[in-house]
Amino acid sequence: MRIALTGGIGSGKSEVARILGELGAYVIDTDMLAREAVAPYSDGLRQIARAWPQVVRNNALDRASLAEIVFSDPKARAKLNAIVHPHVRRLALERERLAVPGQCIVRVVPLLFETNYLEGVDKTVVVVAPDADRIARIMARDGLSQEQIRARMTAQISPQEAQERADYVIVNDADIATLRERTRAVYQEIASKQA
Repeated sequence: MRIALTGGIGSGKSEVARILGELGAYVIDTDMLAREAVAPYSDGLRQIARAWPQVVRNNALDRASLAEIVFSDPKARAKLNAIVHPHVRRLALERERLAVPGQCIVRVVPLLFETNYLEGVDKTVVVVAPDADRIARIMARDGLSQEQIRARMTAQISPQEAQERADYVIVNDADIATLRERTRAVYQEIASKQA
């Protein structure tokens, strides 16, 4: 069973992924794989350097400079996705081989619907949270301004559309114990259909 877990920035999908891991799922975080895909001396970084030479210095990616470009230009963002996502998919397939036979695999994919990363996925789960909570989390975690956060939120699918497209929705609008219980309920329901 392969589950794709998504949610807008600051929704709490990383916490849900952690809980799913505790419940026995094998979690693959594509954000981490995206970092690996553009690591120094990687093919991904070389491709980015060809597209935007100003964002690569000393064979390292200047993420802030690249973010300024891609979050203000949808065409640049699409170009970046076309560079990075094939590498991420390849790395994710490599990681899946490390799962125990029969273990549920959870792919954490922030841009699941935007990049149509649905191939080989059995069920989709979206985490949603009130905008005010999301903004507060991101400001505390990343130190971004509200304007920067809203630009990132706007670049993603709306939570309403994600909810309509997902098989399951986990609402993150309460405390961690509630989130854990909601996550467990969804996981158990999916697992029961696998049996």
